[in-house]
Amino acid sequence: MPKYTLQVNGQSRSVDVAADTPLLWVLRDHLELVGTKFGCGIGQCGACTIHVNGVPSRSCMTPVSTVGRMKITTIEGLAADATKLHPVQQAWSELDVAQCGYCQAGQIMTAAALLKDNPKPTDEDIDGAMAGNLCRCGTYMRIRAGIKLAATLTPATGGAQ
Repeated sequence: MPKYTLQVNGQSRSVDVAADTPLLWVLRDHLELVGTKFGCGIGQCGACTIHVNGVPSRSCMTPVSTVGRMKITTIEGLAADATKLHPVQQAWSELDVAQCGYCQAGQIMTAAALLKDNPKPTDEDIDGAMAGNLCRCGTYMRIRAGIKLAATLTPATGGAQ
């Protein structure tokens, strides 16, 4: 099996896996980063969303061989500092956005990417960006409220990246 050296959450990590192994299983089974969830396995639900070079990506559909030395960020590495939450995580906590929580890592990763590109999104912007992330509990209104709250947080109140 080939050996891959990945840049995950700011660290260089090596794994010996087949080239077609989905990044989701590399993260969960080989690197023990279990915050990224398996949902559908076909890139439709968003539970497995991570960032690859800052872009939300479905890890269930991304073969490890395609990422090379790109920067991979999982929910575990979203906050720049392990002692502080990312503004989206802070907003989720303050508003009790999650119900069962299973999809929320993917929701948070997508929301963080949205706010990085669009710090003051409208409801339409939020709905468009989040459309590919499914929540069986139907917390979409709380997700939208969480994104709006996160957009107001500054470094002094929780730190925007």
